[in-house]
Amino acid sequence: MVNVKRFLAALVAMVALGAVPDVHAQSYPTKPIRLLVGFGPGGVADLTARTVAQKLSEQLGQQILVENRPSAGGIIAAEAVAKAEPDGYTLLVLTNGNAVSASLFKSLPFDAVRDFAPVSTLGFFDVAVVVNADSKIRSIQELLAYAKTNPGKLNIGTINIGSTQHLSAELFKSMAALDATTVPYKGSPAVITALRGNDVQVAFEMLAPVIPQAKGGAVRILAITSDRRFPALPDVPTVAESGVAGYQASSWNGIAAPAKTPRAIVDRLNKEIATALASPDVVKRLQDLGVTAHASTPEELGKLLASDIQKWGRVIEQAKIEKQ
Repeated sequence: MVNVKRFLAALVAMVALGAVPDVHAQSYPTKPIRLLVGFGPGGVADLTARTVAQKLSEQLGQQILVENRPSAGGIIAAEAVAKAEPDGYTLLVLTNGNAVSASLFKSLPFDAVRDFAPVSTLGFFDVAVVVNADSKIRSIQELLAYAKTNPGKLNIGTINIGSTQHLSAELFKSMAALDATTVPYKGSPAVITALRGNDVQVAFEMLAPVIPQAKGGAVRILAITSDRRFPALPDVPTVAESGVAGYQASSWNGIAAPAKTPRAIVDRLNKEIATALASPDVVKRLQDLGVTAHASTPEELGKLLASDIQKWGRVIEQAKIEKQ
């Protein structure tokens, strides 16, 4: 005869260890999933999310509804997901911007590491180092030489303070030991206008809006800031290859769920995201946006988030950027 107390104790232990399948996870998903984006429509994060969401909808048999909740640092979207039910039906497009916010803001209504369950990266997108097409500077080596022979005269254009572009420029200045001025503008068009008018001699800008400008002959791309060359521009070197050893800065997007989401649901989502990102049409669409599709394990995304929080925290501190 079965000892009921021992059976129940064993069952509780199995549940605690995750040995008993979660009934809800087995049937997941049974209704539409909300995917919150902390930026407005039309940006790289939004378009990446919509591209992957469409493919996931086909694979899962349920709609993935993308909701834009733009705010400084993506805080509103992140807070909503952090406080949502951990049932897999409310997800977040997690970005390196969330890592930056951890150090850029005096306080946040959530903990970027503890309050989310990482699922997978979606892709990485690079910042380009560009000059006016008429510039005599034709490489990173020549840019470094100019800056060091003309201290205080190099102006570097970026978008707003605390953006990936701005922090990438600050990291570049720090690692190359340059006496240069970073000039922030309200948006990408203003940066390009300043570059073409020689108000700034070089700019750090996302690759996607720069490629058409380069193809049209308005600007020249000297290098990209990631640790590997962009597949669609194989002849453009990285900054690290060009003389600033160890330099690496790139933006990334991923998917996260609220903390305590069952691991079975996280694993199901991770598997489906990997399948979606391996699809040739998704790879092509993302590449057109300047994004290199790349899936990861939940653990890899968690480590990436934690390391970027530390990395950009140091840059913000060294650049003496005032916390918001």
